[in-house]
Amino acid sequence: MNITDTLGYLEKKKENYYEWLHDSVWTKKILLALLVAVVTGIAAQIRIPLGFTPVPITGQVFAVLLCGVILGNVYGGLSMILYMAIGFAGVPWFAGAASGLPIGPTTGYIIGFVPAAFFIGLVTQKYKQTHAFVFLVGLMMVAVSIIYICGAVHFALFMKTDLKTTLYMTVLPFLPVDLIKALFAACTARIILPKNQV
Repeated sequence: MNITDTLGYLEKKKENYYEWLHDSVWTKKILLALLVAVVTGIAAQIRIPLGFTPVPITGQVFAVLLCGVILGNVYGGLSMILYMAIGFAGVPWFAGAASGLPIGPTTGYIIGFVPAAFFIGLVTQKYKQTHAFVFLVGLMMVAVSIIYICGAVHFALFMKTDLKTTLYMTVLPFLPVDLIKALFAACTARIILPKNQV
């Protein structure tokens, strides 16, 4: 097989990217979801604390953004549920090697991973026009916004902060870093997903 045939074969595989997941047995899907949950747990150990807020910068968001791309909506969401549930059960793979029920200022972010992964999987699986780079970046930032909303609401309730303080401590400092994560996630997704058909 020459290079042209190889590239054509790979592109054909990309066009049917989600079919292999759909056709796989459920045990394989769950194992893959568990694998992505493990990767998220590893990424969580990339942790940069900030002095003015209890919310650190972590590598989790990047893993969550790719989770939906890799697994689609149902198993992307399931993967993040597994990440959350297994961590709650005692596996030390939350940020800073924490485990158990982390009822604290950052719990809302962990909860937000589930709808964020589901949302990305739903849109990328259903609408191929979102596979263009600009749309993917926008899609990733919408998912980041979902995580922010869950994180900020829980933070405000837990810490009893007003809107201005909540935004300052949970959203605004993280926007530049999460935009960079979204750009890298979109670049990775472009390699994985079929080309835009629009």
